Amino acid sequence: MQTEHEHKPSLLDGWNSPPNIVTYTRIVLVLVFLGIDIAAGPWGSHNTGLRWAAAILFIIAASTDKLDGWMARTYNQVTELGKLMDPIADKLLTCSTLIVASAFGEVFWWVTILFLIREIGITVMRFFVIDTGGKVIAADKAGKYKTLCQCIGLGMLLVPAYTFITNGTALNVYTFITNFLIYVALFLCLYSGALYVYRVVKARRTPAQTAEQ
Repeated sequence: MQTEHEHKPSLLDGWNSPPNIVTYTRIVLVLVFLGIDIAAGPWGSHNTGLRWAAAILFIIAASTDKLDGWMARTYNQVTELGKLMDPIADKLLTCSTLIVASAFGEVFWWVTILFLIREIGITVMRFFVIDTGGKVIAADKAGKYKTLCQCIGLGMLLVPAYTFITNGTALNVYTFITNFLIYVALFLCLYSGALYVYRVVKARRTPAQTAEQ
């Protein structure tokens, strides 16, 4: 009779599956995006064309999050590594974008710091739970909505809207919506993080330990 340990899938099972390759590609895109975004300067002041390129790369990289998830579910290729690497790739994309944006004066540092505290803290806790026998499971709805709002808000921030919105009032409305989405994402980020901590603490009191995305 097999033990519970023998039934637990290995973290490296399916490491080369197509959905995971898409995730690895997203990580590479993040590195390319960062170089272009930094070269473009604040609000694209150094090169508007590069700012557009950075915005497009960000949108492509963010969109592949849905692609690898769809592939994994459709072709039954959901893996423990994929469930771990997918949110890490997302956090690498969004957190690095926030850091550059704050360095450029486009986003308040306190907003970025709160995002970083939550994301780094939860990631460390996730590894701890896995190391102590926990199992990675899918993200909850709050976490998914957070990622959606965050990616849309940061995508809008990266787009040099001033190149096609010449009306001052319309540009202010665009900026308001952009900031609103980022703040909604921050609220959902902290809320989903609190839920995660609660579930981990609750799971530690039972034999079944879990780690969520």
